[in-house]
Amino acid sequence: MARDDVRFQETQLRSLLGAYDPILSLSPTFSRSSSTSSTASNDFRLNAGFDKLIERGGGSINSFFNNSQTGRNSQNNTSFNQTAGLGTSSSTTYVSNLGVNYTQPLFRDFKIDNTRRQIRIQRTRLQQSDADFRRRTIEIISQVQRAYWDLVFALRDQQNRVANLNLARENLRQVEARIAAGSAAPLARAEVGTELASREGDVLLSTQQVSIAENTLKTLLLRDPNSPEWTQAYMPIDQPVYSDEPVIIEDALKDAMDNRPELRRLRLQREINAIDISYFKNQTKPRIDLNSTVSLGGLSLGNQVDNNLSVSQFSGNDELLRQRINALLPPAQQIPNPQIPVQGLPNSLNGGTFRSLQNLFRTDALNYSVGITFQLPLRNQTAKANLAGAEIQQNSNQAQMRSQEQIVISEVRNAVQAVETARQRVLTARRARENAEIQNQGERKLFDVGRSTTFLLFQRENALTNARNAEIRAETDYNKALSDLQRATSTTFRLNNIEVDSPMDDQK
Repeated sequence: MARDDVRFQETQLRSLLGAYDPILSLSPTFSRSSSTSSTASNDFRLNAGFDKLIERGGGSINSFFNNSQTGRNSQNNTSFNQTAGLGTSSSTTYVSNLGVNYTQPLFRDFKIDNTRRQIRIQRTRLQQSDADFRRRTIEIISQVQRAYWDLVFALRDQQNRVANLNLARENLRQVEARIAAGSAAPLARAEVGTELASREGDVLLSTQQVSIAENTLKTLLLRDPNSPEWTQAYMPIDQPVYSDEPVIIEDALKDAMDNRPELRRLRLQREINAIDISYFKNQTKPRIDLNSTVSLGGLSLGNQVDNNLSVSQFSGNDELLRQRINALLPPAQQIPNPQIPVQGLPNSLNGGTFRSLQNLFRTDALNYSVGITFQLPLRNQTAKANLAGAEIQQNSNQAQMRSQEQIVISEVRNAVQAVETARQRVLTARRARENAEIQNQGERKLFDVGRSTTFLLFQRENALTNARNAEIRAETDYNKALSDLQRATSTTFRLNNIEVDSPMDDQK
């Protein structure tokens, strides 16, 4: 689950980085506008764009390539003709524009804006989730180590109980021989039988503890509940270690302060607070944006059949009036209607879409504009309140850091004390076991020559078994204390030669 949380945070970061992905747009549009007794307007536009946010500096680029084709069509459809895919006609206008708009914040949003803030925060949160993953991994390793040493103790306890049971069986054999020889009363059989039953019960309980310890360890190690390993017995290979060297508490505290994931998480939280403070301080500034546009414009007015055009001097109502006047005048005095030559379109404007595109790159097609947008919030309460809240969070984080450091120091000191106590327990348990062995050997010799009783012999044997169990318990507790110290100082990976692949590396 901790690994999945890291991967989820990584996907959130990729989602935020998507704000800087370039966007390509294409929008073809056709429209027709008309009203009663008026000329209809047909308009076709094909616009393309390329938008991109710039991470450094917070600027934005908008590239555009726009093309439009507009024609007019009267009610009787005599003045609008569209031909062969280009729609060329004398009443069609073609316009092309190619350019770039660039907006650059100069004051607010220059060093940091909300997008960059969210990305920086998410990067820090990703590191926090990685710290949580490592903390959880250390805890699991510590649990596995403790379960392993519990299994070691349970098996050694079982071995000691079985050995003690075998001694009772040997004692029963000897007592039976003595009873048969007449040197012991039959009552001695009952005393040995009682002790034998008691030790058999101890073996059963120790066997149960072995099963419990195995299942606890398997729960931590096995993922599949149907794994065949559930039916297999675990046999530990590593035996408890012991060292006479005391733990240097100053070194342990330094390791904890440098390595503890909890402290790393709080340090990263402090970085998040610093990012928020930087952003909200920036938002208290006025906005000054530089706006610039550079574009090329192309134009064509359709295909003209003949550039050498001429028009009549009189047309429409004037022509009707001229004709009526001429009807009243003799031929020699009639008013003529001469043709007046009219210059046609320049060749640069004669054509359709392709001509318009060609005109984009004429020397007189360049257009540019530069301007500044200035915004000054008169009170700007939102930014000031957010800044105050971020500063409060920073103070809270500092208090949490001090509190967590005290907790870490306390845990390390307790862990060091536990190691030292366990080390002393190992020494005392060894001396107790050695003395119990001497006492048991002496009692056995006395029993063999008839100077002791089975009751005293059983006491010595049970005492020796308990001493052996106490010794292995002290040794396993010492190793568990070392594991707890490694967890408290977050040196589990280093001291156990464990390399953990971070989920952050898996996504690279």
